[in-house]
Amino acid sequence: MKTIGMLGGMSWESTLSYYQALNEGVKKALGGLHSAKICLYSVDFDEIEKLQHQGDWEKTADILAKSAKGVEAGGADFLLICTNTMHKVAPQIEQAITIPLLHIADATAEVLIKEGITKVGLLGTRFTMEQDFYKRRLIDNYDIAVVTPDEQQMVLVHRVIYEELCQGVIAEESREAYLNIIADLHEQGAQAVILGCTEIALLVQQAHTSVQLLDTTAIHAEAAVRAALAD
Repeated sequence: MKTIGMLGGMSWESTLSYYQALNEGVKKALGGLHSAKICLYSVDFDEIEKLQHQGDWEKTADILAKSAKGVEAGGADFLLICTNTMHKVAPQIEQAITIPLLHIADATAEVLIKEGITKVGLLGTRFTMEQDFYKRRLIDNYDIAVVTPDEQQMVLVHRVIYEELCQGVIAEESREAYLNIIADLHEQGAQAVILGCTEIALLVQQAHTSVQLLDTTAIHAEAAVRAALAD
């Protein structure tokens, strides 16, 4: 079994979901008392969040690249960045390490292709929804069209992530608002909706809507388990 490298703490609540999913996936595959071999570096999210909103992506890249080197030095065979948003600096992180990076958008695209989905809605932080680092990868590499919320909806989605979900707050009012946005994306032709922030699945699950949801935390973890157990 390969050792899974985790760059986590963004936020720790979603990293906990990753850790659980990875261990459950290995146990399901191998049985008995098997669990995942993991090397985890958990950053202080307060520092990262401030730099995000200041637009200082170069500094976040420096912090995460240094952390990724630590994960590699700890014996990891490949790396997961346990957050959608910080894949914005995935190229800088990849340059800093010699082990492979398992990109969350690639893992998600593989599921979309398998499901025959050609147009998808995208929820996430404002950075993920507005900027091209995630959307463009789906469009250019996989020919998948991407629909995002309107301006007012983006503000709400982003606020709930940082002010509620990253603080461990799950509010029914916010869930209803998210479900309305998901319905709007579906009406615009999205065949499914990507929960493109690792915290969103803490708020909205498939049982809440008839629109197909893609939980990127679960998808990323499943891809990592396959990679860890591959010959």
